[in-house]
Amino acid sequence: MASADSVRAPRNIVVIMTDQHRADVCAREGFALDTTPHLDAIAGEGAWFDHAYTSSPLCCPARTSLLTGRFPAAHRVTTNPAMRFAVAEDDLFSTARGLGCATALIGKNHTWLTKDDVDTFVEFSHGGQISGPCTDAEAEFDSWLSGLRHRTSTEPAPFPVELQNPVRIVNHAQNWISSLEPDQPFALLLSFSEPHNPFQVPEPYFSQFPVADLPRTDTDATALEDAPFSWRYLHDLGRAGEEDYDGRVPRARASYFGMLRLIDDQVRRFTEFLDERHLSEDTLIVVTSDHGDYVGEYGLVRKGAELPEVLTRVPLLITGPSVVTHQGPRPEHVSLVDIYPTICDAFGAPIGPGVQGRSLWPFLTGAVGADDVHGEFRSAYVEQGMGGLPYTAADVPDPMPGLVDNGGPHAPSFDELNAVTQSGRRRMIRKDRWKLVADELGSVRLYDLDTDPRELRDLAGEAGHAEVLVDLLTELASWMMRAEDPLPVPERGYRLKRDPRNHRAPYRA
Repeated sequence: MASADSVRAPRNIVVIMTDQHRADVCAREGFALDTTPHLDAIAGEGAWFDHAYTSSPLCCPARTSLLTGRFPAAHRVTTNPAMRFAVAEDDLFSTARGLGCATALIGKNHTWLTKDDVDTFVEFSHGGQISGPCTDAEAEFDSWLSGLRHRTSTEPAPFPVELQNPVRIVNHAQNWISSLEPDQPFALLLSFSEPHNPFQVPEPYFSQFPVADLPRTDTDATALEDAPFSWRYLHDLGRAGEEDYDGRVPRARASYFGMLRLIDDQVRRFTEFLDERHLSEDTLIVVTSDHGDYVGEYGLVRKGAELPEVLTRVPLLITGPSVVTHQGPRPEHVSLVDIYPTICDAFGAPIGPGVQGRSLWPFLTGAVGADDVHGEFRSAYVEQGMGGLPYTAADVPDPMPGLVDNGGPHAPSFDELNAVTQSGRRRMIRKDRWKLVADELGSVRLYDLDTDPRELRDLAGEAGHAEVLVDLLTELASWMMRAEDPLPVPERGYRLKRDPRNHRAPYRA
């Protein structure tokens, strides 16, 4: 084990975040396609976790958790539209600024952050660039990208690779780092808006993983017959909102894998840039995603319904100074909420009040061995749902919630995050081979992921599982109490990270 004296703190931090990146579609996890060879190499040089989970399988809650180290129940961002506020005392960027780091958010934001919270702010989303300098060619590409309305393109993107978001995001990041003084420490959130839909990619990536050669999914839409209502609704909504939804799933999968390869090539370009400037030896690099994607499982693409592994488990790779190379995946069950306290610990900064995550730094540096996993890392916890009673088929109005009328000559499109799929509340526990999902109506489902990785057989009511069911329900109760907000009541000290009327105003309940 490493001694405290031998551990060297990093000078810089780079968090590389993808959007809607499913953890298991890579060679290091045994997937048949080599989608991310460079990320796999990063994993081999440092540490990676195959039991890493989002805090909630949609963008704003998960990203807010990463930045604050708090679960959605505590930071109070539980849906995507509610991104204008986040209840927390400190966050990654406020801590980095306090340490004297230059700060930048380059890429997708989808949190409360504004240009006032960082030194450099260049924002992208799924329709291209939102802020910062943009050429005429880039603006033309962005217009085409927005016109896809989050759908699947059946043809290669008719623009060169250089105009794709990941390339431009890395360009901005490299230009920003190059503009800093040589001895200036920095903190960068390098946030790709892909492989989130719209599923599009130019050549050569469009043809890199031919549809005819794709590995088969483990399930198809017939698995939805016994699934909860929100799953079947999501499939019906997709068919109503995208022409030949079912027929385009294979093309969406092929483009998704091509988008991953494009991202991987740009991460390679960025890390080579750090190497050339001798910055790698002083930079802690964290690679993760906000949540996953069905990528064809259950006959679905995108996200939306409930808490399956394909949506909740995320990639998490960490490398940098004092990070010990670990052969194979690490055994801890970890969460996006653990990233912020890990960064604080690595830089020697205090972990502030209200942070619910746990530092992984002792594991990463070898101060704690793989066989000495602390009991609190024996399981992972995930939240989902915006509250209220979950919709049933009888509750759905006409037109369908989530069906978007684009007006004019355009056919409808759809928003998978709607009143039906996000209604209610669900909580999840992953422990060893077991997974438990419970909702506010008292429904409890139990799965053995070793024998049933796609969660098709609910064991909760079957004989012989009472002991494990009680154990996981006890674990769930413990996690739900831990995820309650530990900060004082609002009148006694909460800070609202951003209020539309006054950025520095205190939170008011």
